[in-house]
Amino acid sequence: MILVSEDVWSADFDALSGDFTVVREPDLWNKKDELLSKIASATALVVRNRTQVTRELIEAAPQLKVIARAGVGLDNIDVKAADDNGVVVAAALGINAVAVAEETLAMALAISRKIVELDASTRNGEWNRKPGVEISGKTWGLLGFGATARATAELLRGFKCTVLAYDPFAKPDAQYLQQINTTMTTLNDVVSQSDFLSIHLPATPETKNIINASLLSTMKKHAVIISVGRGEVIDEADLEVALKNGVIAGAGLDVRAQEPPQDKRFTDLTNVVLAPHVAGITAESQAAINRVLVSEIRAALTGGEQKYAVGAVKRAK
Repeated sequence: MILVSEDVWSADFDALSGDFTVVREPDLWNKKDELLSKIASATALVVRNRTQVTRELIEAAPQLKVIARAGVGLDNIDVKAADDNGVVVAAALGINAVAVAEETLAMALAISRKIVELDASTRNGEWNRKPGVEISGKTWGLLGFGATARATAELLRGFKCTVLAYDPFAKPDAQYLQQINTTMTTLNDVVSQSDFLSIHLPATPETKNIINASLLSTMKKHAVIISVGRGEVIDEADLEVALKNGVIAGAGLDVRAQEPPQDKRFTDLTNVVLAPHVAGITAESQAAINRVLVSEIRAALTGGEQKYAVGAVKRAK
């Protein structure tokens, strides 16, 4: 039985359900006891980012062969526990990179050209022709240099930006960096020199609250932050103070430390654009991700080769 515990579906899953038993319960992630009960007979589990795939859950599923993650983050999945139990973790890494990159630029443009603020004032009958700021020719910083950051750098070629990137784990080819006009440098250089700074970092003990008052104080006063990685990397209280006090000019937040947020932080600030963790969600990216997931599930259940396994287990038991 293939268990879908969140809102993941497409025509590819319809086709899969013709060959296997598929149980689709989009709200099951929020019902821990029921999830533990149903996982016992599952051979595959399909999740987004809300289902907490803990060791307890994995060990309650003796028949489980594959966990298919509709997205790129793995912080809700205990990959080590999956490895220990011979379960493949499949994630379509990089498939939604262009979608994330496009929203990264969309947020920057919305802030720099005051689109949201001017839309509201125009709807109210005003004709407030406030000047904006151009992205073209500016310095853009990337924190993290994985697939979404690289896709952002590639789009920025059209804006003729100078791109600086920080990622201690990335080892990009020098020719590729030259092609996308990107220089790898230190965290402090990227933060202090950038006019626009986009954050593509995962949530780890090392990255939690890496964007804090100390780092924000080194930024240019006209700088804009765009956060599309994980919300935990920003100390939101420090960012709110910085935005209110003019330490930086603006922020676009697609991700938050708590999702959905329970506070009203940032909602009264006109120099902030907010979105509900949708940077990677487009019709095109979701269709592509679902095709990959269905292919990985079929492979796991029929003894085929896994192409998108992200853990140590590369073939289903």
